[in-house]
Amino acid sequence: GDRRDWHSRPVTRLHLTFECQGVRCAATLDSAPGTTGLLMVSGGNEIRAGAFNGQARLAATIAAAGFPVFRFDRRGIGDSEGDNRDFRKSSKDIAAALLAFRAIAPQVQRVTGFGNCDAASALMLASGAECDALVLSNPWTMEDGEDDIPPPAAVRSRYAEKLKNPRELARLVSGRVDLGKLAKGMVRAARPRSKSSSLADKMRTGLSGFTGPVKFLLADGDRTAQVFAERWDADDTRIARCPGADHAYSSVEARAWLRSRILETLRR
Repeated sequence: GDRRDWHSRPVTRLHLTFECQGVRCAATLDSAPGTTGLLMVSGGNEIRAGAFNGQARLAATIAAAGFPVFRFDRRGIGDSEGDNRDFRKSSKDIAAALLAFRAIAPQVQRVTGFGNCDAASALMLASGAECDALVLSNPWTMEDGEDDIPPPAAVRSRYAEKLKNPRELARLVSGRVDLGKLAKGMVRAARPRSKSSSLADKMRTGLSGFTGPVKFLLADGDRTAQVFAERWDADDTRIARCPGADHAYSSVEARAWLRSRILETLRR
C-alpha cells in the first residue's frame, strides 16, 4: 500500500517563486508524474514547511506515492514578500499558488486542496479556491478573542473516559483529585452545545458554493477540531476522525492515518 509506494520512487524537490498581485511569493514543488496533484495551504503564520517540518515530510511521502505536491508561503510569511493579510484575506494567494502549480507541473489535470486549522478555513471561505477536491483538517471556527477551552461535549467525553479508568476512580476515592477543578469541569460539561460563530457561518456559506468532493479530518484530541465538531452538522458523512490525535498529527500512527486519508482522496 502506501508504505511500498513511499519507498519506491525518488522525489525531486524544486524551490521557486511566483507572483501574487505584484508581490513575490516562495514555493516548493515535490515533483511526481501523476496527473492529480496536492496543493498544501499552511495554517496560522506557519511557513510552508509546517510545524516541526511536518508539511515538508508529508509532501515527500505523498509525492513518493506518485502525486506532485505544491507548498507555498502566503504574502508576508516565511520567504515571501509583502504584508501578512491573515487567513481571511488569503484567497488571492491561494489562487496565485494554484496557477503557479499548474504552470510548473503542466501534466496536472486535477488538484486537491489540503489545509489544517485556519488553512482549511481559508479554503472554505474561498469556496474551494478553484480546486477540484478538498481535504479540510481541524478547521478553525473561533472568533478573535474567543477562548479555546474545550467545548461541553469534549469535556463530557473526557470525564466519561476517566470514569471508565480504575486508576482515575482510585484517585477520586483517595482524595488526590482537585475537587474545585472537578466542579468547574462538571459545570462546563453541563452547558448546552456551543453556538455557531459568524466565522463558521461564513465558512458554511463558502463551502456551499463548492461542488467537488470534500473530506473533513478531525483529530479527536485537538480543541480546534472539538469546537468545529460542536459548530458543524454532526451527521455530516464527510467527517473522519483520528482517535487520540493532536492538532499536528505528531504521533507515528496519526501521521500514517493523515497520509492515508489524503491518498484516498487523491486516488479517487
